[in-house]
Amino acid sequence: MNGGVVVGSDGISRCPWSIASPDYMEYHDLEWGRPVRGDAAIFERISLEAFQSGLSWLTILRKRPAFRSAFAGFDPQAVASFGRADVTRLMDDAGIVRNHRKIEATIGNAQAVVRLIEAGGEGALDALFWSFEARGAGLRPAAMADVPATSDGSRALSRALKAIGLTWVGPTTMYAAMQACGVVDDHLVGCGASAAV
Repeated sequence: MNGGVVVGSDGISRCPWSIASPDYMEYHDLEWGRPVRGDAAIFERISLEAFQSGLSWLTILRKRPAFRSAFAGFDPQAVASFGRADVTRLMDDAGIVRNHRKIEATIGNAQAVVRLIEAGGEGALDALFWSFEARGAGLRPAAMADVPATSDGSRALSRALKAIGLTWVGPTTMYAAMQACGVVDDHLVGCGASAAV
């Protein structure tokens, strides 16, 4: 998995991780590395990356519809209002990852995002997240071995999000979120599926 692009059965060259399952391939081809905008969309990606910590991304990807349903479409205002009954409901929901600390962190993060939006207006999280684009930009990697786990940009983003009250937003988690949202483009050189990115 540390090498360069691989050619799938459809003749398209892709990043090697994407051919491990049809779910990965669809995500890679249609979403990963493509620009994601909007407070709720960014909040969703940050939240899902936090839930992924210590687990396979494929687990999260397959549970994403249930996550969206359980967390009110990741509308920060709605999630910020969750109380004890919601935490109990979420801990009983087998469709999501039932980790009490991550659930509590997601609610607390939503509250921090609401405060940010109240102070800076609609789009404040989007603007903050994307303000780290230049720090994450660079040449596309030639091989998976060239893809870092963190960057100066992800470390700075992590610090900025922690400063406004978010948790579970470490530099590695935020680098993955930056990749997922297109802030950095880690499609390998020669990846045919990334042509429209």
